[in-house]
Amino acid sequence: MSVEVLDGATIVSFVEDEEAFNGLIHDRFSNLDTNHDGFLSYAEMLKEFQSLRVFETHFGIDVKRDPDELAHVYDSLFVKFDHDANGAVDLEEFRKETKQMMLAMANGLGFLPVQMVLEEDSFLKKAVEREAMKMDA
Repeated sequence: MSVEVLDGATIVSFVEDEEAFNGLIHDRFSNLDTNHDGFLSYAEMLKEFQSLRVFETHFGIDVKRDPDELAHVYDSLFVKFDHDANGAVDLEEFRKETKQMMLAMANGLGFLPVQMVLEEDSFLKKAVEREAMKMDA
């Protein structure tokens, strides 16, 4: 983890750089697709949802949540990704929904810089790294 400064423009710029964004999407999809069938099952996506720990912490402090509530949230997230409701998420569905989530985060952050603690392999960390490389060039 690292503390980084970012704003909505950092995220939007990253998402609009199709080569960088699509490359990261492809890599993340490939890592999640453990059986290499070209689709993400609920079980494969669940590992990613759980790793985010969004619902299990409150300002970084572990909080015990109702397992049924968590299951409902994870089910809802999977449905959001599974656009054609076939029970699996393909690369294009994953790309489109991740893009929508990133743009929603950018909109929520706005254009004033904020400090955030970011996981090293997160999409937000990659956006910050990309911006830093652009500034160094």
